[in-house]
Amino acid sequence: MRGKMPVIATVAAGLVGVTAGAWPSVRDAPAAETGPSMRTQLSAVLGDKQWATPKPGSWTPDKPEASGLPPIVRSVNTQEKVVFLTIDDGYEYDAEFVNLVRREKVPILTFLTTQYVRGQGQYFLAMRNAGSQMENHTVSHKNMAIQAPETQRREICDAQETITKQYGRRPQIFRPPFGSYNETTRKMAKECGIKSIMLWSAEFYNGTSGPGVGFNGFARGDGAGKGFKPGDIILMHYRKGLAQQFQTILGWIREQGFRPAAVENYLPTSLGGNAPG
Repeated sequence: MRGKMPVIATVAAGLVGVTAGAWPSVRDAPAAETGPSMRTQLSAVLGDKQWATPKPGSWTPDKPEASGLPPIVRSVNTQEKVVFLTIDDGYEYDAEFVNLVRREKVPILTFLTTQYVRGQGQYFLAMRNAGSQMENHTVSHKNMAIQAPETQRREICDAQETITKQYGRRPQIFRPPFGSYNETTRKMAKECGIKSIMLWSAEFYNGTSGPGVGFNGFARGDGAGKGFKPGDIILMHYRKGLAQQFQTILGWIREQGFRPAAVENYLPTSLGGNAPG
C-alpha cells in the first residue's frame, strides 16, 4: 500500500519540519560530479510556495454568520475560470504525487485524517512544502452527525493538536468525513478554533467508482451538468495511483479552459483563509 518515496523527497521532508534541527550528514558526491550541492537542491526544492491571489473584484468572499458558528463553504463565488482541488484522508502515499505537484506548481488543500500520519509524517511534510496547507479531517474519520458531542470535540480538537505540532500551523478549516455534520459539529468545531467548514461542489472519484459515473468518474454535487463551474471546490482522496489520476483531472481542467487556484486565497481571514476581511 505504501510505496517507497524517492530519496530526495524522503530526506527533504525530514529537513524542513517544524522540529527539524541541524542538517543531517549527507554522503559527499564523488569528486568528478559537479553542480549544486544536496543542501542547495533541497533548499530550492522545498521552499514554501506562495500561490497567486485573485484579481480584485473577481470574486465575492463569504462572510461570517451572525450565530458566530463556522459557516459552511461549498464553492467560491467568482467570475474567474478557476477551480479548487482538495484532497482528503491520507491512508495511501504516492511518492510520485509530491514530485508532480511540485513540478506542475498546482495548489491543493489537504484535509488530513491524523491517524494516517503515524509513520508517514514525512510524506505530508513534503506535501506541505510542495504548497499544500494541512487542514482538519478528524482523528479517525468518524461520521460526525451520529457522534456524541464529546466524541465530536475530541475528534476535531485532537486532530488540531496533532497537525499543529507536526506541521507548524494550526488548522483553520474543517471538513467532516462523508460531508456529514450537524449543529453540534459546528459548535465543537468552533470550540476547537475552526473558522469555517468546507464541503465541495463536485467530486473526482479518483481510484474508485462513483454512482453513475464509473471508475475515475467526475460528478457535480448540484446535478448541473458534467463540466466544471467557476469556483468549484473539488473533492479527491489520497489513493494509490494518485499521481496518474491527478494528471487526468488536470487535463480535464485545462481542456475546459480552467486552472487550479488556491482556495485559501479566496477565503477571508475571518473564515480561516488569507484574503482580507
